[in-house]
Amino acid sequence: MITASLALMLQGIPNGAAPPPPQSTCDKPVYMVVEGRTLDRERMMAYGRAIAESEIYQKLGGYYVTMPRPLEVFEGDVAPNYVNLTVRFPCIENARAFWNSKVYQETILPIRQNPVPAGDYTVTIYAETPLREDMVGKVTAPYYTEDFSDHGVEQTEETAQ
Repeated sequence: MITASLALMLQGIPNGAAPPPPQSTCDKPVYMVVEGRTLDRERMMAYGRAIAESEIYQKLGGYYVTMPRPLEVFEGDVAPNYVNLTVRFPCIENARAFWNSKVYQETILPIRQNPVPAGDYTVTIYAETPLREDMVGKVTAPYYTEDFSDHGVEQTEETAQ
């Protein structure tokens, strides 16, 4: 397993120099990583359909960057019901807006959580690592060309303050 320090070192970032999460502008992409065990596949399929039908990702500039199951396993064992899914958002504010939206908290999330959890998941947010200088021009630019900061997605009362 690669530690955070080693991962940063491999990208040419000094140990302990990880940038803080963006707080004020919607111009520093973040990744929402959902990983864990699926316990009820049918309910999780309904949950996925509800996210798609709500178009909440589109409104907030979110999109999947990985499939939930590995293409190949180089080390270790992956249980048949284990998933790891990554969603890219243009900024931490939009990831928070997704998580705290009324539609997600009141309509979509209950599909996954009630009456019992349909999965045992961890949901985390990671900052995007800056592109190494030697890679500039060798990969497509990971920039958003549309501004998703004025998304108009209704938030839950706890976060709307």
